[in-house]
Amino acid sequence: MPQEQFQAALAPGDLWVFGYGSLMWSPGFRYAERAVGLLHGYHRALCILSSRHRGTPERPGLVVGLCRGGSCWGMAFRVPAARTGRVLAALWRREMRGRVYLPQLVPVTLAGQRRVRALAFVADSAHRQFARELDLHGRARLVAQGIGRRGRCMDYIRRTLEHMGKLGVNDPHLERVLHAADALSRAHAAGS
Repeated sequence: MPQEQFQAALAPGDLWVFGYGSLMWSPGFRYAERAVGLLHGYHRALCILSSRHRGTPERPGLVVGLCRGGSCWGMAFRVPAARTGRVLAALWRREMRGRVYLPQLVPVTLAGQRRVRALAFVADSAHRQFARELDLHGRARLVAQGIGRRGRCMDYIRRTLEHMGKLGVNDPHLERVLHAADALSRAHAAGS
């Protein structure tokens, strides 16, 4: 969906944005407020092949997306209404270039039980960059090899886990993938 079309459909007022990956620790826009948020109905999954930010077309990395089912803790950011257009334009340049995400307004419960509708970027399972049925080794291999414009995929996963830890949330699957990717990287370096 084009940014202008999404913006035109928004209700007047401030915009909330829900971050569950790098948006948690590097939103890239100014906000008026931030709060820990819980999203029901979606979970964080290592499911998007990254050929720009955390990999290349020849050696893609793997980043997180939101997939249906479960729940997901993250960080919600309130953007003042006067800044909504600029923030959406920046988010579309960052998140929507390859159209691997579907921008959606989702219900997020903030600390204190206040509910807001927030923009979240949901993984498009029909997109060619959506990673289907990978085992632990397959995910770890992609994470270990991924280096793109915004850095190493392993650093991205590590920082995501660190910020989740600050929220009091752990993700054993993401931790297992990172440990396996570290082991692959060490083995590759030792064999070089």
